[in-house]
Amino acid sequence: MKKLLKYLDNYKKESILGPLFKLLEATFELFVPLVMSAIIDQGIANRDTGYILRMCLLLVALGLIGLVCSVTAQYFAAKAAVGFATRLRRALFGHIETLSYSEMDTVGTSTLITRMTSDINQVQNGLNLTLRLLLRSPFVVFGSMVMAFTIDVRAALVFAVVIPVLCAAVFGIMLAGMPLYKKVQRGVDRILGITRENLTGVRVIRAFGREEDETAGFDGENEALTRMQTLVGKISGLMNPVTYVIINGGLLAILWQGSISVNIGRLTQGQVVALVNYMSQILVELIKMANLIITITKALACASRIQSVFEEKSSLEEGAALLEGSEAASRERGNEAEQGRKQDAERGTERRMEQLPAYGASVSFDHVSMTYKNAGAESLTDISFTARPGDTIGIIGGTGSGKTSLVNLIPRFYDVSAGRVTVDGEDVRALPLEELRSQIGVVPQKARLFAGTIRENLLWGDENADEDRLWEALETAQAREFVEKKEDGLDARVTQGGSNFSGGQRQRLTIARALVRKPRVLILDDSASALDFATDAALRRAIRNMKEAPTVFIVSQRTSSIRYADQIIVLDDGRMAGIGTHDELLASCPVYREIYDSQFDSGKKGDGAEKITAAGKGATGNERQK
Repeated sequence: MKKLLKYLDNYKKESILGPLFKLLEATFELFVPLVMSAIIDQGIANRDTGYILRMCLLLVALGLIGLVCSVTAQYFAAKAAVGFATRLRRALFGHIETLSYSEMDTVGTSTLITRMTSDINQVQNGLNLTLRLLLRSPFVVFGSMVMAFTIDVRAALVFAVVIPVLCAAVFGIMLAGMPLYKKVQRGVDRILGITRENLTGVRVIRAFGREEDETAGFDGENEALTRMQTLVGKISGLMNPVTYVIINGGLLAILWQGSISVNIGRLTQGQVVALVNYMSQILVELIKMANLIITITKALACASRIQSVFEEKSSLEEGAALLEGSEAASRERGNEAEQGRKQDAERGTERRMEQLPAYGASVSFDHVSMTYKNAGAESLTDISFTARPGDTIGIIGGTGSGKTSLVNLIPRFYDVSAGRVTVDGEDVRALPLEELRSQIGVVPQKARLFAGTIRENLLWGDENADEDRLWEALETAQAREFVEKKEDGLDARVTQGGSNFSGGQRQRLTIARALVRKPRVLILDDSASALDFATDAALRRAIRNMKEAPTVFIVSQRTSSIRYADQIIVLDDGRMAGIGTHDELLASCPVYREIYDSQFDSGKKGDGAEKITAAGKGATGNERQK
């Protein structure tokens, strides 16, 4: 909690004035029993009506002054607590945005949501009550004891016994409850995770008729959380009865001691009433203190959970990797250029850099291996290849072979565990993340659209893009036709997740969003799976014919989508099973041949999808210049 208090720096004045006005209110409250004692001993005993009225007016004045002080304290405390929570929430959100995919995978989305919402609210409430009561309640308790000693030392000894016993009971209950509150919050995390998973996957759950299973799983977690909350509630529930028993025992002792003192003339009736009032004030304040401690206990547990997120440092440190030197970098670029020239000669292509300016970036993998955090084995092992500017690279392999893991290394969503990835000869770990990712357009496996309009979704690619650029991106992504048919065009509404569009339309809109950025490297991670063969071929042709053609990485399960790529990388269990053109791999790579044969009847080449994909010939790859 101490580390989080820095977000209270802008509210130092409110943090001081709030408790100060509460102490003023408590000071005026401590005078009330003395006034009551005077009314009884002098006003009522002497039947002095004027004195009684004057004292009553004094009581009203003390009440009004206390009310003003209380309202002022509430205002300052609320302002400080809400301001603190606002800054903390903003800082936490900003920190979460800096975390890499590895940390996101480890912590979990549902946990982060809980800590952004419920936990921060608990801390805010705890801070609010702390500013109002943390000083006031102890001040009233010890102030009452001091005032009691001014009345009668012997009777006040009861206060000296009762207060330590009360403190021991209160703090004992607090220490027993604090770890349990942490367990409760973890249970809330699990409930939130299940709820989020069910709501986001409700269509799949219903499609497979798993409603009863999911309900049963939720009920189990909910019952476990209920049992934990019940246990915490029972422990917390001990607070009030224990304090009442101790305080009422103290009241009995005071009344017994007071009655004896009144009989022998050592105390007056008014003084005994004052002592009882002071004990009652202690009772009220300690009940407040007990509830405050419960709230503070929750707040401290939540603050600890929030701090644990802040302590989660991103593994993606900018400039973490340094190139060997400018000479080494230049030598690397020269090697890449020479390798590219050799490949051109071997394939017999007629491409000339003068005829087709290379807008795309050179991307190189140099003996790259990658292991996910806390994983037992490598997901990628010893991957090496080079993509020249403007090349189209196809990536294919079985499920779980590491296709997405490979392309995620280019924008540095994850870091390599060995080797290095370079863009234009620069190690991606040595580049500022913003600079690196500004050159890359990523279309993920699952098409994700945000609530708003088509225009707002496209502007995620580049918020400064004009309308012509948006339509150009839509046309390249084969999305212009259906967007033009919308009544509002670019301003047509998009529901959360894009559920008011078909799967193919969502994919084309996400591709258009990436193209708006005019990336130098475009990653299509199985992003055309919902498109028919003809649309897929037209999309690849349109991307290849862009004035500023990027270097394209196409992850696909279809051999037809990558058939005409400059290079095809075949992955098998995280290793590179083959690399080359379509024809080369058919002849030399059993894994690729198996995938191809599973999709096309090798004895009937040229029919069905084979004919349709021929439309893409020359659009992506070796024959695009014909």
